[in-house]
Amino acid sequence: MERVDCVIAGCGPAGAVLGLLLARAGLRVTVAEKHGDFLRDFRGDTIHASTLTLLDELGLGDEFARLDQQRITELRLAAGDREWPLADLRRLPGRHREIALMPQWDFLNFVTRHAANYPGFRLLMETEATGLTVEQGKVTGLTVAGGTIRATLTVAADGRWSTVRQAARLPVRAYDAPMDVLWFRLPRRDSDTASTAGRVAPGRLLIRIDRGDYWQAGYVIEKGGYDRLRAEGLDAFRSDLATLEPALADRVGELASWSDVSVLDVRVDRLRRWHRPGLLCIGDAAHAMSPVGGVGINLAVQDAVAAANLLVRPLRTGTLSERDLVRVQRRRAMPTAVTQAGQRAIHRRMVAPLLDGGASPPPVRVLERFPALQAIPAYLLAIGVRPEHVRT
Repeated sequence: MERVDCVIAGCGPAGAVLGLLLARAGLRVTVAEKHGDFLRDFRGDTIHASTLTLLDELGLGDEFARLDQQRITELRLAAGDREWPLADLRRLPGRHREIALMPQWDFLNFVTRHAANYPGFRLLMETEATGLTVEQGKVTGLTVAGGTIRATLTVAADGRWSTVRQAARLPVRAYDAPMDVLWFRLPRRDSDTASTAGRVAPGRLLIRIDRGDYWQAGYVIEKGGYDRLRAEGLDAFRSDLATLEPALADRVGELASWSDVSVLDVRVDRLRRWHRPGLLCIGDAAHAMSPVGGVGINLAVQDAVAAANLLVRPLRTGTLSERDLVRVQRRRAMPTAVTQAGQRAIHRRMVAPLLDGGASPPPVRVLERFPALQAIPAYLLAIGVRPEHVRT
């Protein structure tokens, strides 16, 4: 295939946003996506305040706001007959004091539709990355089913199970996670409270997200606990859900079989080195995040913006070197490490004790007693550490 300035493996949030920004800067960029569409259930569906600001900077914010979505301004946790505050997004600085919730496929369709307005952008669906081409120690392109895409820069944005990352044999640092998550859908009634909430009980945690005509529900279990749950039977699981969240008791029967349940193997890791000559990893391919806080999408989008800001000039001038790729990692390594440290602290101090049968953890009570402190988790969740802005 013809040579391009950049080829990107994977059209998730990181790949789509980077493709848009590079094409907008006049570069030739090809994005290879292995699936035929973006319709994947139970992918991260949160669009954070920092991403909403990015869309404003691109002149797309008003159009995006007209798409079907839910906006939330606070996060709360229910325990028994009480609700505990977690984060008050109304305390955020700037225009966007909220998080948008929408199916990820709608977000990706929106971004790639606008990227296609630029002549240098090409999206290849049903084009799975299978490996790398390497010449004299430098990555020179991406091998895909049916051919090779040669490029000055190859970017791995193909998720936590990245084929490209494995082919590059980059060193990775992995951390323990105490949980996995079962995702499933339940019907939403018009009489249901329109909110996004979590509910806890000793040994159990349920998250539900308002998707308009259905609830996207996440049931947190101990790491590797799915086989035990299946052995106990689907009836026991449905009964447990009804006891934990009585408001959903009249519809747990919609879970007809275990095929209606998707298991997320929670992983937390990050590459020690995100690059090698001609190759850069971003998003989940560089750092797999816990679902805690739903911040994985935000980190991926911020990686893409930073990469575009730092790499457009050397790509334009033909002077790209590994030092430029080092600059991207240096820019994004600290936010990644800080965010993962926060997630791991929540794993240790909140999730693990809860799954062991503990009650509501003390930090939640502190947030209720001192409401101003709710601005801190709000900022970390909705904006994040070192938010990026479009400089290209």
